[in-house]
Amino acid sequence: MSNSALTFANVADSIGKEIGVSSWVTVDQNRINAFADCTNDHQWIHVDVERAKKESPFGTTIAHGYLTLSLLADMSYEIGIVPEDVAAVFNYGLDKVRFLTPVKSGSRVRARATLTDVTEQAGGRKLLKVTNSIEIEGETKPALIAETLAVLVGQP
Repeated sequence: MSNSALTFANVADSIGKEIGVSSWVTVDQNRINAFADCTNDHQWIHVDVERAKKESPFGTTIAHGYLTLSLLADMSYEIGIVPEDVAAVFNYGLDKVRFLTPVKSGSRVRARATLTDVTEQAGGRKLLKVTNSIEIEGETKPALIAETLAVLVGQP
């Protein structure tokens, strides 16, 4: 659910406010395996379904923490954290990430974003700090909480 009211000019007015919540995304074994192939992280807890059924404390495979974190990019666009009237947006990094609850294969997750801070920068840019929580359907604790940073560049 996009927040179309957010603009480059008024983004700071939303500091401290929830910007939105994304749609649910299924983290299935195919997605986990594809991420393992991309990163060469084939730890059995992620990719060996039979072994995970027997030996994992979760009874199934779990997503890589960085896979869950990587879903934030698309979810943030859907939420509308990036105003449509910007010329460009750049990922500036993370201030803090905590992985709280493993995402079991087949689970559905979604992001909830709150704008934490906006800092004016040289050249008419703005640095956004957003606190993101990735929730797991049916779980009380989120999969992760991440403070992300993005630089917005206004129209020339």
